[in-house]
Amino acid sequence: MMTMMTPKQKNKREGILNQAHHDYAKGMNFHSFSKVHNHATSDDLVQDTFIKTWYYLVKQGKINNMKAFLYHVLNQLIIDDYRKHKTISLEVSLEKGYRSSIDDSERIFNIFDGKIVILLIKHLPIKYQKIIQMRYVQDLSLKEIALITGQSRNTVAVQIHRGLALLRDLYNRK
Repeated sequence: MMTMMTPKQKNKREGILNQAHHDYAKGMNFHSFSKVHNHATSDDLVQDTFIKTWYYLVKQGKINNMKAFLYHVLNQLIIDDYRKHKTISLEVSLEKGYRSSIDDSERIFNIFDGKIVILLIKHLPIKYQKIIQMRYVQDLSLKEIALITGQSRNTVAVQIHRGLALLRDLYNRK
């Protein structure tokens, strides 16, 4: 239930809100825009903040710190805006001219190159096949490979280096 304000109370509250608008509106617009990235939405949210604050003052609400109150209301409105944000279908986006900036061609070439390299491992001498396969296909560490083969880590590292050199030669000849 709303109690009636006297003209004097109304003028006082209008003065408080006008002063708050003068003092904080610019900063609130900047804050809002930094969250929603749309000038029109940002302006609407700030305007709604002042409207909600006015209604609170009309209901005889007490505000101890106007700036904190306004930013609290604004942040709640921004959250509400995020929640009601509608997703746009890919078809609608494409009709409006949206083009994906993600270029998967390099990733696809890397996948194909990786598959080719795995096939080329079979053309290496057997001692390099095992080491290269353990290291790059099974993703084992030098220590793990050394334990499995019974060789030192240094020997394993040298064999991997030599095997990769041979593999590079095979790949470049393909």
